[in-house]
Amino acid sequence: MAVRDTSIDPRLLASAREEFKKQGFIKADLKTICENAGVTTGAVYKRYKGKEELFCAVVQEVVDTMRAYVGGRTEIEVTKMSDTELRNSWQMREEYMLELFRMLWKVREAFVLLLEKSAGTKYENYRHEFAIHMTDMNMDYYRELQKRGMVKGNITRAEMHVLCSSFWTAICEPFVHKMAWKEIEEHCRILCRYFDWSKAVGLE
Repeated sequence: MAVRDTSIDPRLLASAREEFKKQGFIKADLKTICENAGVTTGAVYKRYKGKEELFCAVVQEVVDTMRAYVGGRTEIEVTKMSDTELRNSWQMREEYMLELFRMLWKVREAFVLLLEKSAGTKYENYRHEFAIHMTDMNMDYYRELQKRGMVKGNITRAEMHVLCSSFWTAICEPFVHKMAWKEIEEHCRILCRYFDWSKAVGLE
């Protein structure tokens, strides 16, 4: 029985990452990816159904990273949270946000591909879809605040979506603009001052 050459996988993914980075998904050439990786197109199709599945493999780590990050918040039953826990969930803590930026820094190349080069793939609307996911999550927390009489005023879902989209953009843009890590650390501090969620939702 033939033994699969596992040395091909990292070469292929590295080559694909560079081609997608230069050309974007739509213009990226599978033949070029193969030539630069020193593999045949047959070797690619043994591993992936086509170019889109290869792109998905390149960005999979960052997709998993974001899913795990958000999952920690969505898995919590807000109805079982104490008032203090619920109130604290809206606090912008620098160490908490820096943890997110640090996670994204480790996968920054794939993150930018996901944000900027994914047109033509299932991830082409990732930014918008993630903002919607954040909106749904935040509305669950916000409605619980309302039920307990802990907020004044009323934020509509449309308004929450605008806020979440703005917040998500502020997380993405430092990577798109290739900020150095020291710049991102400073950006994180500014972001935590600028986005005061407790005031935005009217916490009393």
